[in-house]
Amino acid sequence: MDTILTVNGGSSSLKCGLYALRASELHCLFHLKVENLLGDTTLFKVRDEDNRVLDSHQLECQSVALDERHQFALREVLQWVEAHLPESRLIATGHRVVHGGDLFNTPIRLDDAVLEQLRSFIPLAPLHQPYNLKLVEACRALAPQLPVVACFDTMFHAAQPRLERLYALPRHLIEKGVHRYGFHGLSYEYIQRQLSLGGAGNLKTVACHLGAGASMCAIRDGRSIASSMGFTAVEGLPMGSRTGNLDPGVLLYLMREENMDVDALEKLIYKESGWLGVSTISSDMKELHQANDPRAEEAIDMFCYRVALEMGRLGAALEGVEQVVFSGGVGENDADVRARVLKRCRWLGIEIDNEANQRNSGIISTPDSKVTVRVMPTNEEAMIATHVDELLH
Repeated sequence: MDTILTVNGGSSSLKCGLYALRASELHCLFHLKVENLLGDTTLFKVRDEDNRVLDSHQLECQSVALDERHQFALREVLQWVEAHLPESRLIATGHRVVHGGDLFNTPIRLDDAVLEQLRSFIPLAPLHQPYNLKLVEACRALAPQLPVVACFDTMFHAAQPRLERLYALPRHLIEKGVHRYGFHGLSYEYIQRQLSLGGAGNLKTVACHLGAGASMCAIRDGRSIASSMGFTAVEGLPMGSRTGNLDPGVLLYLMREENMDVDALEKLIYKESGWLGVSTISSDMKELHQANDPRAEEAIDMFCYRVALEMGRLGAALEGVEQVVFSGGVGENDADVRARVLKRCRWLGIEIDNEANQRNSGIISTPDSKVTVRVMPTNEEAMIATHVDELLH
């Protein structure tokens, strides 16, 4: 049995999926996750395709240097697969790489030259790109015979209209690549493919990928034409710990009046703000709902308000909205957030079936609603595996 391993890594975690081709369709055999890679207690967990836990244990990695832990975690994943599925044959690995810059708008098989180009994009995504590439290098070291394929979070948005991508900056900066890129593209591409399979792929769609990292995307005729995230993944909606849209003058003020340097500002806008900053409680939406604290309530309301505002902007880009799709951890599971957002969007002709919304049904709008509202699980790993399979075959 030939298999494909998908690799989706962050600064302190590793998520992998093992996919096999059955009856011309890819099926996920295992979800493998390593949590808290940089901490003292590292957890290794494996689930099957029905999300049942098959294995959960701690990894002893205190003696492993911090800059070697991603390779250590990947080695554990490969060894687990070999031990539990010895009849399988791994034929490739597919990697989520956050930034493809202006050079890469399709999946690509990696070699030394491409890797060097991707390293040049680290300044565009300093908190994500280094870890993505570290895992690519780990795969090449552990299994040098395997093809390694990169799939980019930016590539679904690469064909957006120029007006959407421009900032009002001097032209020489724009020509150096300082413009809007958009992210969460693998999630949106997966959603679009599922909509197309269901016959709803050509509608004017606003897709909402809502979680601790949150964004929205306007899709017309199956293509991204606008998105909430821009030059970095901090623009747009307020997120778990990221500011979202922020007047640049605030940063100038903080530099002058609070003596904050680049590192302090980066920490502020990425790790200390958003729902966490406003609530002072948590960057987790479940914990905010449970907090029974007016500050938590304000953080939730602020988030829902900003989502509704962005719905209007993306609706203008589409020149009308026919379909709204909620995905991501919050979008798929939080009926209260969806209800608050959609209450502010009734001007679009949206009518919600409250019982269907509470059940997280696939369609939560009423038959009379002018806009169809869907709740749809997203799957970045399945999208990566599909790209790898298409590229190799």
